[in-house]
Amino acid sequence: MLIADAIDSQSAQILAANEVDMKNAAEQGLASAMVDRLCLTPERVKSVSDAVREVAEMPDLIGQEISSITRENGLLVSRVRIPLGVVAMIFESRPNVTSDAAALCLRSCNSVILRGGKEAIHSNLAICTAIRQGLVAAELPADAVQVFQTTDRAALLELLQQDESVDLVIPRGGEGLIRFVAEHSKIPVIMHFKGVCHVYVHEDADLKMACEIAVNAKASRPGVCNSAETILVDSAIAERFVPMLTAAMSCAGVEMRGDEETQKWAQVPVSSANEADWHAEYLDKIVAIRCVSDFDAAVEHIQNYGSNHTEAIITENESVSGQFLSVVHSGTVLVNASTRFADGGQLGLGAEIGISTTKLHAYGPMGAEGLTAVKFVVRGTGQVRK
Repeated sequence: MLIADAIDSQSAQILAANEVDMKNAAEQGLASAMVDRLCLTPERVKSVSDAVREVAEMPDLIGQEISSITRENGLLVSRVRIPLGVVAMIFESRPNVTSDAAALCLRSCNSVILRGGKEAIHSNLAICTAIRQGLVAAELPADAVQVFQTTDRAALLELLQQDESVDLVIPRGGEGLIRFVAEHSKIPVIMHFKGVCHVYVHEDADLKMACEIAVNAKASRPGVCNSAETILVDSAIAERFVPMLTAAMSCAGVEMRGDEETQKWAQVPVSSANEADWHAEYLDKIVAIRCVSDFDAAVEHIQNYGSNHTEAIITENESVSGQFLSVVHSGTVLVNASTRFADGGQLGLGAEIGISTTKLHAYGPMGAEGLTAVKFVVRGTGQVRK
């Protein structure tokens, strides 16, 4: 709580630092998606401190017994949560990652090294100053949270070689950053290359609801990874639904790229989609729309072009939604809800340190629990193995 209080008390300094970063971003012509992620407002700073408070109120994880059994030989075998150790967080643009990562690592009894991008250096330093002030007030070591004072790439490369000192690297940003980290790191890496998220509108969907969800999934904040990039429409309802969808997307200022069937039924301009559009993570007000023959074709498209991030189905058919949940194995799968809910804070984690699209110990949005490991604790009464 003291960290959250420090962030609130230093809100003016954080916003002033962010203004410097925003001015630099404008001069450098930073992409609109990154500018949106970079920007802090009084409301966003408040949401930063609120997220820290929510994490602080979570139950203790470390020492938690996951399971316990007594073997035939009398050994009591338990599985208990432990910290990972030192986490290196490497990220671009988003200043809120500084506080989210720090709060989640501290809540799981890990220390964290934060290395943000040059576009957010002033914001990150200001937030980290508040975090360290809160740690001191709590009589905890300030160095449990450290931030890189430089954005020099050579320093990043040096960090990635510290496999004896750092236990996990989590890169969060564009595909280029994540591939760079994965290629150069000697330390295990949690990866999230792309957020190619889909909304599939099934033939049994409530079309009004489907339209509202699809527009929200794309247009509410197009520059984030849980924004929908492709809308799949069942051909059985295309004649009725595509005009609704394209008109609503157009009103929301979204550029559309569609297949022939989409273009046939659209009542507003839709440019022709090509193969690259099905793979694209636009991070912008652009969406691909494809009509599919049936459920199996929708699932096949997701399997071919998805990135294991987030998929949603819109349908009133419970049997079909259950089948979708069973066969689609992305980190987050939703029924009758926007892909924008694929977020640690929205899913009850308090905040998220990242989204894993790699099926390792953590998959999907990662909260404090994803920053723990499990060890075996064995209690005996003198047993020896024969």
